[in-house]
Amino acid sequence: MNENKTIINWYPGHMAKANRQMEEQLKLVDIVIELRDARMPLASGNPLLNSLAKDKKHLIILNKADKADKEENKKWLNYFERALLIDSLNEKNTNRIINEVKDILKEKLEKAKARGIRKKVLRAMVVGIPNVGKSTFINNIVNRKIAKAENRPGVTKNLQWIRINEDVELLDTPGVLWPKIDDQRQALILALLGSINDEILDKEALANFGINYIKDNYPMLLNKRYDIDENKSDLIKEIGLSKKCLTNDGNIDLDKTYKMILKDIRGASIGNITFEKYESNQ
Repeated sequence: MNENKTIINWYPGHMAKANRQMEEQLKLVDIVIELRDARMPLASGNPLLNSLAKDKKHLIILNKADKADKEENKKWLNYFERALLIDSLNEKNTNRIINEVKDILKEKLEKAKARGIRKKVLRAMVVGIPNVGKSTFINNIVNRKIAKAENRPGVTKNLQWIRINEDVELLDTPGVLWPKIDDQRQALILALLGSINDEILDKEALANFGINYIKDNYPMLLNKRYDIDENKSDLIKEIGLSKKCLTNDGNIDLDKTYKMILKDIRGASIGNITFEKYESNQ
């Protein structure tokens, strides 16, 4: 896979439809809550969403922070104007998020109160790219299973309003990408972390991209997870041999090895890794 050539794009029809529906519904909301993956804070930011929500208050949730590099988390948290670090599996996030939304919309609430509106219901649109953890986030924030959550992209396909409490309503939206991903490195990271349908991807290239990045940035994690010498020339084969990913005739089963590596990276079995390091000149 040539990183200098854009070859990864995934924009099925339901995403184009969802973008149109979201644009129509924006006039009904007070704030946009955008979920991003803390392991790829820039790549997981959809430029279409930024354009659609440019006139709305905006809160970024850096989700899956428990799977990312903790030092990088701190840097990225400071980078964004308004952001929270969370693990969507942790149900204790509900009050933090609601309080943050109320703080951001404090002026609007005060104006409503001045007009005699004692109970202003705040409406938030929850957006994000596929497989960023949005459905799990919503289920936990409302403390019941509302949205269908699976560890693959493209599960949620429709918009729905969800009442959290008497103060806040959420509009759940499908995970959407954008029609053309120009930055090929970001496309690789999106694919590596499961935001693009695996059926259209070159698993060999992705596995090599992921392992080489970890070798360059977190080499000790490779040794710890796979018990290999991270300086060997063919790390994929070394990993397959170490983990006994073998065919019936004793050869290394490369397809099985690729799939195992991708599963390990996405599930953070290798360790806490951030695939976009913060640079002070950004």
